[in-house]
Amino acid sequence: MKYLFLLLLLVAAACGYSSAQVSNHLDKVGDMPVVHTGDTSLPERVRIRNIIIAGNKKTRDKIITREMSVRIGDTVLRDSLDLLNDQNKKRLWNLSLFTDVTVTAAKANGNEVDIFVLVKEQWYIFPELFFKLADRNFNVWWTEQNRDIRRANLGVVLRHKNFRGNMESLGISAQIGYTQRFGLEYFKPYLDRQQKHGAGASFSFSNNIETYYKTDSNKLRFVRTPPGRHIISQFTAAAVYTYRPRYSSRHLIELRYRNYRIDDTVLELNTEYFANSSNKMKLIELMYQLEYNKVDNWIYPLTGTKFVGHSVSRKGIEGFNFQQYFTAEYSRFNQVSRKWYTAGILRAKTSFPEDQPYIFRNGLGTESEYVRGYEYYVIDGSQYGIARASLKYELLNIRLVNLPLKYLPVIPIRLYPKVFADAGYVRSIRPLNSFLNNRPLYSAGVGLDVVSTYDFKLRLEYTWNHLGEKGLFLHINSE
Repeated sequence: MKYLFLLLLLVAAACGYSSAQVSNHLDKVGDMPVVHTGDTSLPERVRIRNIIIAGNKKTRDKIITREMSVRIGDTVLRDSLDLLNDQNKKRLWNLSLFTDVTVTAAKANGNEVDIFVLVKEQWYIFPELFFKLADRNFNVWWTEQNRDIRRANLGVVLRHKNFRGNMESLGISAQIGYTQRFGLEYFKPYLDRQQKHGAGASFSFSNNIETYYKTDSNKLRFVRTPPGRHIISQFTAAAVYTYRPRYSSRHLIELRYRNYRIDDTVLELNTEYFANSSNKMKLIELMYQLEYNKVDNWIYPLTGTKFVGHSVSRKGIEGFNFQQYFTAEYSRFNQVSRKWYTAGILRAKTSFPEDQPYIFRNGLGTESEYVRGYEYYVIDGSQYGIARASLKYELLNIRLVNLPLKYLPVIPIRLYPKVFADAGYVRSIRPLNSFLNNRPLYSAGVGLDVVSTYDFKLRLEYTWNHLGEKGLFLHINSE
């Protein structure tokens, strides 16, 4: 829904793409010929004389050059120029700041070349209206919750994705519906001149009149309070520090304070929702994340390797004792022929002590943590593993250009039919009547991925699981 609103808003505000950006870029290039790999008019090794950037009315040059793999004064092989241009184009795309990026090299003097970067900027600040389902996925809402419109959230986010041109994120959000929520956040990715250290802070407050209170036969059971009473309230405040020594690696440390309160109705149904039969829970959470990301496209990767590891320590102040858990994800993406690609993803989690309050027993079934084909099920547990394999074909990869939209002059459309197979396992010391714990899970299917601008992704997947069940599932997140 938010993407539909975005498109309508851009059409309403369209005022044409400014030709001055292109003219400015061409003026800087002048009559110097663009050079490519194999241009024998240049020596084997060339020196980068200058990096010239155009089209960035808001984004500062230093934000762009921070992502690039070459610097002024670098000496590179002539035969690597095309590869470097393509690599830097992909790196700048990954900033999610631009609707189009062009990187070229032009001959300067003798053995010197200039690198020219032309970007077309997105719309960085606008009120984003969203309609979001509260359930775990579309299929659960459509089938099990009978398309109940009360289980939806309507909200507005006023966010600046590129505050002061420094890629700072500043946002305020308000939401009504199934969950009433208000939040503020600010993050500055670069505090120092070397652009390696960043920091930010956020806080949010939310209320619900309905929540799930237990898992029964791998299904969530819900309870609702009468009007005027909140069944669960949550306040969260966090501070974050990041260290990014290189393009592909990042370290993140986050300190978070959480404060929950539940209605006595929940305790009557599940005394283990929090620890010690309490209706309050306060805790401090310390999280460390290590990310190594060398994929070609951070939004929808086709080639490269990615690793993300988390270590989270939770220490209770009230209604909770202690939990330590670790998660890891390793992904490998390969191009096996001109239009064929493979993807392999491994995810795992382990936590201790294994016996936790119900609210922290989550395993598979939420967000991106599920075995495809089991979207209707929740599988609680202290340890789990997932393996995903996909074979994709690039059916369509086009760019609609010269559109009369100031902040959307180019719309890429990419379609990837695929076949896939998943496997998973969840360990639980207290499975109770859940029948999917402590047993292998596996599935296979066919699907179609749709990828477009402004980080839009849509996955349509028809899947069969080991229970003999099959169905069409819709997702708007990554695999």
